[in-house]
Amino acid sequence: MSAWLIGLEGTAAGHQLALVLALVAAFLHAVFGALQKGRHDPWISRAAIDASYGLLAAPFALFVVPWPEPHMWLIFAGAFFIHAGYKLAQAMTYQRGAYTVVYPVVRGTGPLFAVLGAGLIFGEHFNAGQWAGLAMLLSGIFGLAIYNLRNVTLARDTLGPALGLAVLTGAFVALYTTYDAYGIRATADPFTFLAWFFFIDGWFMPALTFRRWRGLAAAEVLPLAKRGVLGAFVAFFSFGAIMLATRLDKVGEAAVLRETSTVFAALIGWVILGERTGPRRVTLMALIAAGAVVVEMAG
Repeated sequence: MSAWLIGLEGTAAGHQLALVLALVAAFLHAVFGALQKGRHDPWISRAAIDASYGLLAAPFALFVVPWPEPHMWLIFAGAFFIHAGYKLAQAMTYQRGAYTVVYPVVRGTGPLFAVLGAGLIFGEHFNAGQWAGLAMLLSGIFGLAIYNLRNVTLARDTLGPALGLAVLTGAFVALYTTYDAYGIRATADPFTFLAWFFFIDGWFMPALTFRRWRGLAAAEVLPLAKRGVLGAFVAFFSFGAIMLATRLDKVGEAAVLRETSTVFAALIGWVILGERTGPRRVTLMALIAAGAVVVEMAG
């Protein structure tokens, strides 16, 4: 499978597969966010997910994929610290703000910085049509955030700090997107990067939240463990899909397409979390989707 994927790099078939992978990542990322924002403390929820995917990735990292090249250890160290910062910012954001308000801000900040970073690091540049599409997408995302901000009643007293943390989290999203794209391109086998990333990354949040676990009610352990395993599989396919997309095709385009996750997040918030929707939000979500289509078609 590795040889097949590598053979698609830079081809039309690779571009189409990258498109599909980015959209799959968008949907699954919204699901992942909802899992972390559910009934449990977001810190513990994230720790349960991370511990699950660290344990599940261990046998693949140690016994299945090729061993990482020597230069990869420094790259893994950088990825560990970047993702640690992202998780801290994300957990503090979800702890303070309503999901449908803070999530669009996180996702709206990320693609702009990711596109700029891809230009600096990988020499990728958007044309005028793609910039127009990105402007449409960002207008829809931030418009959705503003609309939700005006109408939400949950946790209004902490929305100010939550929005600031959401911008910080978005900056970390852009940083890890470009850095991890560099990392997955730096190794011969992309699955080596993915397996070892999950194995190494899975231990930060469980260690950080150890004391919180001690105060968890016994009746909550099994439901949280189930959420952790489900979140682990969502993370495998979500993060794996976007990373493979950045190896197969342009980083900036993949980052923009993933931000259609805001549409999926709004639908999840409405259908599952019981958060209200309406014609204005539907219009803004359509603008997000249209912007992503313009970016793809103009490219």
